Amino acid sequence: QVQLVESGGGLVQAGGSLRLSCAASGRTFSSYHMGWFRQAPGKEREFVAALNWSGSNTIYSDSVKGRFTISRDNAKNTVYLQMNSLKPEDTAVYYCAADLDPHTNEFNYWGQGTQVTVSS
Repeated sequence: QVQLVESGGGLVQAGGSLRLSCAASGRTFSSYHMGWFRQAPGKEREFVAALNWSGSNTIYSDSVKGRFTISRDNAKNTVYLQMNSLKPEDTAVYYCAADLDPHTNEFNYWGQGTQVTVSS
């Protein structure tokens, strides 16, 4: 089992920055693909970014590419999402996910989420 705890959310003005953190329990963190997703009010959850076990390969949604950066520190069992040039449309609950199942292409573990609100 893996437990994920997100932090770093909050209220920020448009154009500002936030860094989200996701702390993971368990000894196998360094072997997991990790991802960030978000869900805005009244909308479905959407993919934001993901990276492989070493952090050498990353992928982003078109809506955040060039503004957000995903990274990880396996020594700290933590994955990060640096969010720059934030826009009001980035407002959502952000979720961390771990352990991508290669058969289903779904993540097996999810955090509880952290709220990000961007004011205009």
